[in-house]
Amino acid sequence: MNAIAVLPHLNAALNAAAACFLIAGFVFIRLGARRAHRAAMITAAVISGLFLISYVSLRFYAPIFVFQGDGAIRVFYYVVLVSHVVLAMAIVPLAGFTLVRALTGRFDAHRRIARWTWPVWIYVSVTGILVYLMLYQLYPAATAGLS
Repeated sequence: MNAIAVLPHLNAALNAAAACFLIAGFVFIRLGARRAHRAAMITAAVISGLFLISYVSLRFYAPIFVFQGDGAIRVFYYVVLVSHVVLAMAIVPLAGFTLVRALTGRFDAHRRIARWTWPVWIYVSVTGILVYLMLYQLYPAATAGLS
């Protein structure tokens, strides 16, 4: 298996790790554990940044596979994929604005935007895993060029 072939699996693992830290950050802030919340959310941001680098590398070097499922599962896949892609494009600046507001001590503004950012970010992370499972595990395409 070449290095590029590992990237889809790495991307799914990074999405899963980001989702775990996002959930931990949410729980920590609900418990009033601000330092733990900050650490979890910064970790989620770093992991998401690593994901973005890995994903762009994958898209640059590897072919794009066509989903192999048929019927209702195909419709479901593309609905999930389109919503994932649209929200993934939105989450980059949204998460950035949210993080900057927290790091600069503008906590009222941070809270207001975080109410939108967190659900979108967790959705993008979880649907990223779902897209991976459907495209590479449940309905895999021929992996010519990736093995």
